[in-house]
Amino acid sequence: MPIEQTIRNYILENYLFTDDQSTLQNDESFLNKGIIDSTGILEVISFLESEFGVKVEDREMIPENLDSVNNLVKYVSAKQAAAQ
Repeated sequence: MPIEQTIRNYILENYLFTDDQSTLQNDESFLNKGIIDSTGILEVISFLESEFGVKVEDREMIPENLDSVNNLVKYVSAKQAAAQ
């Protein structure tokens, strides 16, 4: 399954409790929309590390990397590319 769909499904199932794809836009801020709080971001990081085999460094825990589906896809893709 593509990175984007895997991330979308995780967010929808674990934070919005739905499988309705229309309830989440890829560019929506998780924090601003109240979808995920700071504790939830730590759960997302754990998911990324286990699902995609990336290591999220402390200095990378910023909204530009983690605060929307688009940001997560871009971040994971870059981490995987750097590992190759």
